[in-house]
Amino acid sequence: MNFDELFGHLGQHTVDGLAKGSIYALVALGYTLVYGVLKLINFAHSEVFMVGTFAVLGTWTVMGATNNPGIGMMLVFLAAGLVAGAVASGATAVAVERIAYKRLRTMNAPPLAFLITAIGLSLVLSEAFGVWQGRLVKGMPTIVPQEVVFQIGNTAITNTQLITVVAAILMMIGLDVFINRTRYGRGVRAVAQNPDTAALMGVNKDRVIMLIFLLGGLLAGAAALLYSVRYGNTRFNVGFILGLKAFTAAVLGGIGNLRGALVGGLVLGVIEVYAATLTSSNWEDVAAFVVLVVVLLFRPTGLLGESLGRARA
Repeated sequence: MNFDELFGHLGQHTVDGLAKGSIYALVALGYTLVYGVLKLINFAHSEVFMVGTFAVLGTWTVMGATNNPGIGMMLVFLAAGLVAGAVASGATAVAVERIAYKRLRTMNAPPLAFLITAIGLSLVLSEAFGVWQGRLVKGMPTIVPQEVVFQIGNTAITNTQLITVVAAILMMIGLDVFINRTRYGRGVRAVAQNPDTAALMGVNKDRVIMLIFLLGGLLAGAAALLYSVRYGNTRFNVGFILGLKAFTAAVLGGIGNLRGALVGGLVLGVIEVYAATLTSSNWEDVAAFVVLVVVLLFRPTGLLGESLGRARA
């Protein structure tokens, strides 16, 4: 156990963990939105994220993006990548819901059918991209050269870390305001709490369901851009482990709770970095899931545990 390294650079490891967990949190929001309304675990959401990374890569390739562009072109590449990732992931999420889940709902299929369909869709998307794009890691240009922007003692905060954390928090705040302060958000909460009563009050349940899939997809696309900027690569199965971590973050924070997804993602990222520092990177996945089990033993509903349907009005 390398306690000296952990506590000697605790601030640095915490910053690294928050940056890592921010990406988990954005993907986790898609899981928690769908579960909060439909009580469905959409395991295909990890591949929605994967599609977004390939959309970012494809856009930058078409635009001829190179390493270390000037500030003007950097902003252009980032904006184009964000739009491409969000549109591709959002469209994929909506297509998944329209093609598969909607039909299952009209047939009153049992929950197990939804679960198996979600896993099947995940494999279909992943393998389809494996055949189309190949199974090797795809590198991306360094659009944002990593530079230290703040130095506090022995803790260095880089521009990519700052962008990732701030963007995730701002998007979480925006989603929270949308769900709790807008007419459409009121419809989402109504369907989450009682779909039959919501329908009697004139809420279009089908439209609400399509909206939550779209929102989850858009956030996954944004996460795909941040992942591309920080890690600079993608692969046909890039969403598999990250999707499991994001789902773990959603459960850890309290699945169905938007703020819980953010908290769960950040906590999970920090735990992984701490575990990797104490032992080795081989143990970070083990530590993340062990902590999840321990938390659920004492708090079965997660750290916050409030459902979307009971969010404040």
